[in-house]
Amino acid sequence: MTKKSGSAPAIRGFSLSASTSVRELAAQMKDAGLQAGQLGQAAEIIHEMQKEKAAIILTFTTNLVSSGLREVIAELVKRRKVSAIITAIGSVEEDVMKTQVDFEQGSFDADDWQLREQGRNRVGNIIIPTAAYEKLEKVLMPFFEKEYEKQQKLGRMLAPNEIIRDLGLELKDEHSFVYWAAKNNIPVFCPAPTDGAFGLQLYFFKQKRPAFGIDVSGDLKPLGQLVLDANKTGGIILGGGVAKHHAIGENLLREGFDYAVYVSTGTPYDGSLSGARVNEAVSWGKVSAKAKIVHVEADASIAFPILAAGMLGE
Repeated sequence: MTKKSGSAPAIRGFSLSASTSVRELAAQMKDAGLQAGQLGQAAEIIHEMQKEKAAIILTFTTNLVSSGLREVIAELVKRRKVSAIITAIGSVEEDVMKTQVDFEQGSFDADDWQLREQGRNRVGNIIIPTAAYEKLEKVLMPFFEKEYEKQQKLGRMLAPNEIIRDLGLELKDEHSFVYWAAKNNIPVFCPAPTDGAFGLQLYFFKQKRPAFGIDVSGDLKPLGQLVLDANKTGGIILGGGVAKHHAIGENLLREGFDYAVYVSTGTPYDGSLSGARVNEAVSWGKVSAKAKIVHVEADASIAFPILAAGMLGE
């Protein structure tokens, strides 16, 4: 029996067996201390988000789609465990590329000049063949033509979430989060749709169709309405970047998130948003002062599958 030295809960060791479930492991983490404690607290907060039927906004950076987390995200969207996604356009393009070509395991210490000569591109220890971008072009060019025709018919440019939904309807891969988002009518918002290879292909397409465009402001109303209509909102923020800020910034409309779980390895000491802790967002009113919050200092490729497994069990 663990003895207590005061009124605070005692640190408790893990009790593991061959039959211990991921959910049971996460529950034990709460009492283990260090970042295990933070991860256990995150699982608990997400459980409450779900119990209270909060509108859950999931944000993530492109590198997580480069990794095996793509399929984790797809499963959550398939099971309607999130209300909306906010991400970079790179997440969308790489999701589409993975419907065509496998990404490969590599090394953090690879010879990058040699990779360049081989037509292989490195993201950490993940290799993206240049052939994947060639396949992407073959998907996007006829797709952009259809979207241009739709723009002409409607007499207006389409919002990023509309374009991403239409793209998802073109896909047939059940490992794709874009496919499931379109199928289940879960919006994928993207505040920077002209970035990445998607933006480069858009540049090429506009040489032929200069009138084609994307209404970047078109995501603001549906995202704002989702935030305002929700009884409570919860943010699961993986990494940083523009997706993170778009989520917390939009929640200014309701005096901040009611729940916020950050998972990041970023540092706050350079003043960057990507490394900013949840309490900094409280100072802006982007997270409520009464919100239940936690920052997990961890690589999301390790931490998020554990959290997602708990979400799927609800």
